[in-house]
Amino acid sequence: MKKEELDVVLDGHLKWLRGEADGVCANLSGANLSGADLSKAKLAWADLSKSDLTGADLWSANLSEANLSEAKLTRANLSGAKLTRAKLLGVVLSGADLYAANLRGVDLTKADLMKADLTGANLWSANLTKANLTEANLWGAKLTKADLTGADLTGANLTRANLTRANLTRANLTRANLTDARLTKANLTDARLTKANLTGADLTRANLWGADLTDANLSGANPNGVNLNGVNLTGVSIIFGGRVVEIK
Repeated sequence: MKKEELDVVLDGHLKWLRGEADGVCANLSGANLSGADLSKAKLAWADLSKSDLTGADLWSANLSEANLSEAKLTRANLSGAKLTRAKLLGVVLSGADLYAANLRGVDLTKADLMKADLTGANLWSANLTKANLTEANLWGAKLTKADLTGADLTGANLTRANLTRANLTRANLTRANLTDARLTKANLTDARLTKANLTGADLTRANLWGADLTDANLSGANPNGVNLNGVNLTGVSIIFGGRVVEIK
């Protein structure tokens, strides 16, 4: 889409948001917006489904309630963007910059977030069921009550992430870095944590029933009240009596 055409759509949408008579809700479904400058754009409730936003600049854009289902946002800049209640089913966000983005309560079921930067992002109560978060950076992300059932977090960085009451049932956390992460009352039933780093993690009252913790590092972790029924602890490093002990 040409810049002149896009400007007309954005202007009409802004008028629509203001309730002006000649305003029109933006319909950019299927549009080619690769590399477009949409920084600080006001696109709440806009239809961007199946659009190509590869490499687009959406810094601090307002995309609340917007429909981005099946949109392609590979390597897009969404840092500081507001995506509250946006529709993101099947969206491709691989390599996207979502630093400090507000994704509270969004539906990211089966979304591709491979190698995405979600540092400090707000994903409170987000639905990330079966999402691909391989090698994603979730440092300090807020994932309280998030649903990560069956999500692939292989090699993901979850250092200092807040996963309180998160559902990680059957999630793949192989080689994930969970240093100082908060997993209070998290559900890790049948999760795969092979070679995961849980140094200093808070596992208070977490449910690890059937989880695989083979060769995981739990040094300094707080396991108070944790459910370890059926857990595979082969080669796990833990603190016992002030020293590191490896379970054979």
